[in-house]
Amino acid sequence: MSTLAHTMMTTARSADSGLAGPGDLDRYPFAEPSGGGDRVVAPAWDGADHDLGRVSRRASGSRGRGLHGQLVQQLGQMIVSGDLGADRPLVPEEIGQRFEVSRTVVRESLRVLEAKGLVSARPNVGTRVRPVSDWNLLDPDIIEWRAFGPQRDDQRRELGELRWMIEPLAARLAAGHGREEMQQRLADMVEIMGHALTQGDSLTFSRADAEFHSLLIQVAGNRMLEHLSGIVSAALQVSGGPVTGCDRPTESSLVHHSRVVDALAAGDGAGAEAAMRQLLTVHPEVERVVPAPREH
Repeated sequence: MSTLAHTMMTTARSADSGLAGPGDLDRYPFAEPSGGGDRVVAPAWDGADHDLGRVSRRASGSRGRGLHGQLVQQLGQMIVSGDLGADRPLVPEEIGQRFEVSRTVVRESLRVLEAKGLVSARPNVGTRVRPVSDWNLLDPDIIEWRAFGPQRDDQRRELGELRWMIEPLAARLAAGHGREEMQQRLADMVEIMGHALTQGDSLTFSRADAEFHSLLIQVAGNRMLEHLSGIVSAALQVSGGPVTGCDRPTESSLVHHSRVVDALAAGDGAGAEAAMRQLLTVHPEVERVVPAPREH
């Protein structure tokens, strides 16, 4: 069980190491003191003080990634929520003063945000917030930030629609691949979910559920699909309500997961796909049916 527990706890995340490469730090120059010895006064972030406090409280302790990770989290949430709008200049010196962090922390954090498409740094222009069209919306961090911000409803709907397109196909492809060790791990996750359900342990249930869906995509044998496993894991972690049969521990959810495993073991691609579609069906008390075509 110790090996399973370790596996269960692993979820796909960004592979970003958070370390700046040679020359990267110089791309985010700090303002230098003026000739008179006075510090350059950065323009104030109008009305941001209250938002800064709110974001800071929400982000504290969310991940044990130190000052660098906390600053990425805070700035990322502010950008995604719209507190820092598109084309907004970000002055590294001011950021360092407001968050009481070093220049290195600020520069590395901005580098990470640039990799996510949230900001851009250009010579003689500085660092500015980029429009939504430039964001990497498949990045697990951005998924999380959108899910807990003003765009939560859109993010939830889009994730549900994306999962509906990805996971039934992955279940069909996974059937009959003969990767018995992976199918056994799927069965193990269902067993853990069942035990957690009887114990009323929703946290263990959700972690095993996330691992189940991530593994299923890996079993499909499509390397491009594998890159989407982190999106599914993020979707499960931030769903925030009864959108699919995976959103809360229920006996029905456990049954549908078991049916997927049984169909995979039997090499029944159509059965696995059908079971996954049932699993992704909304609960009866939710009015909206997923996925419903939208008018453009």
